Amino acid sequence: MTASRTIPLAPSASVHEHAWITESVHLTSDGRVRYVRCAGCSVRRVDVDTAALLPPAALTREIG
Repeated sequence: MTASRTIPLAPSASVHEHAWITESVHLTSDGRVRYVRCAGCSVRRVDVDTAALLPPAALTREIG
C-alpha cells in the first residue's frame, strides 16, 4: 500500500499515559464500579471490575 492510499490516524486525545487514581468504589450487580481520575491531567472515567482476575474495563470515555 502506498502512502497516498493510507488513511491518516485521528489525533490522540491524550498526550500522555494516564495514571488512574480511584476516587470511589461501589458494588453493583455488574461488578465493582470505580470512579477514577488521572493524576496528571484530571480527566475522569468510570471503570468496572467484572472478575477478580481481570483488570478494570472502561465503562465510559474519558471526560474532561
